[in-house]
This record gives sequence, C-alpha cells and structure tokens, in this order.
Amino acid sequence: MAGVVTGSVAIITEAVHSSVDLVASLVAYFSVRKADEPADESHPYGHEKVENLAAAFEGVLIVLGAGIIIFEALNKLTGEAKVEKIGFGIVVIGVSAVANFIVSAFLYRRARETDSPALQGDAAHLRTDSITSLGVLVALALVAITCVDELDAIAALVVAVAIVFSGVRLVSRSSRVLVDEALPEDEIRAVAEAIEGVGAAEVIGFHKIRARRGGSRRYVDLHVQFRRGTSLERAHDVSHALQAAIQDRLAHADVLIHLEPEDAADAPASDSPRRSLSAG
Repeated sequence: MAGVVTGSVAIITEAVHSSVDLVASLVAYFSVRKADEPADESHPYGHEKVENLAAAFEGVLIVLGAGIIIFEALNKLTGEAKVEKIGFGIVVIGVSAVANFIVSAFLYRRARETDSPALQGDAAHLRTDSITSLGVLVALALVAITCVDELDAIAALVVAVAIVFSGVRLVSRSSRVLVDEALPEDEIRAVAEAIEGVGAAEVIGFHKIRARRGGSRRYVDLHVQFRRGTSLERAHDVSHALQAAIQDRLAHADVLIHLEPEDAADAPASDSPRRSLSAG
C-alpha cells in the first residue's frame, strides 16, 4: 500500500521481498512439522531432510522475487520515476525494518537451540529484509534531499542484487546437505577426539569415519578395532560408551559403529588411515 501511495519502486521491492518471506515462512512451518515426524517404514532415516529441501525452495523463491524487483526497477528507470509522499514511505519502511530485525533475532536464537536449517533460513530471510529496508530508508532520504527520483529505482536494483546473493547462498548450503556432503572438518575432528577421550584399553584404533547431515541430525558411522581377546559383550559396552561420547560432542548425532578385530583384513584402506590408540 505504501508503495502505491508513494510510487516508490524501492518500497514495492521491499513489499515483494516481504511477501516472498511470508510464503517461505509458511513452507518452513510445514517442513519443521514434517521433519519432526518419527522414522517410518518408507523413511527409516527419518524426515529431517525435508527441512533442507524447504530451505532450498525458500532460496529459489528469493531469487525469483529478486528477478521481479529488477524488472520493475529497470522499467522505472526507463520511464517516469516520480516519488511522492516520501515521509509516509520512510515511516512504513522504518517500522518494517524494526519488526523484521526483532523477529529475525528470535528466529536465530531458536535456530541455534534446535539446530534447524529451516528456522535458520527463515531468520536469514528476515535479517536480509531488515538490512535492505535500511538501504531503502537511505535511498528515500536521498530522494527527499536531492529530489533525484531515479535514486529510488537505483536503490531497488542494489537491494535486488543483495537478495539474489542471499537466495543463491541458501540454495547452495541446502543442496550440499541434500547430496550428503561430509560434515565440516572440525566436526569430524570432534568425533576422533571423543573416541580418544574415552580411553578404553580394548580399543586399538578406528578408521573409515563417514559423517553427513540431514536437517538438524548428524549421521556418523565408523569402524573401531578391538584388541585380540576382547569379548563381544565388552566390545558392545565400549561401543555404547563411544557413541555417548560422540553424541556429547555433536548434537542430535545418530552414531553407528562397526566392530572389528585387531587383525581385520579390510582395515585400513590407504585413503582412510587408521587412527591408532595407545594402550590405556
């Protein structure tokens, strides 16, 4: 409404961006609900990746919204770029910026607590919206001072470019999870440190660590070698201790350990070196 009243394409840009965020929030809402459903026969690993799929979809929506903004801004630059009632527009955009910043701060906090990609994506959208609103405020102030109405459309183009980068970054981050990219090196290192920290005398080494992410969960599997003579019952107990240690380091981790004897024929491959442990 403010965009129509003022004729500002920059304000209309913010309206389009906020509308995209509203659709994205609805997608995030349903994806979080779906991801929270327990594993079933069709999805034995759970539904957590629905969050990553939703985040990728949100990124696509952002890029499409930016395309609409660019089209409108270019039309404004080549046509009549008249902006009226700038004071009203400044007030509306200011309120929008503050509201988006407050909501994004709350979402970021909840995203950190739950490790939710969908909430993190939604928080990023609103934070971007808040920052771009500040850019629009500056542009409207410059239009009011200089009476150069074209600055409004130029600001819209700058905002659109920022939105494109935000959308592409979100799609890229979500896609890496969907194709089972390995966890970051620091998290892989945390797995190794957790195993070494248990200090079980029966464990002589481990290798073939594989770890990926799905939604807020992490999936870790590895081979652990036990000293000759270790009973199956003892190896089982130690494995549970190792799983607990890893889960203490990595939130929401699902850990699978393959037990191997000391002289296992398949360990280790040259590209997956064994981490040897000294006797405890």
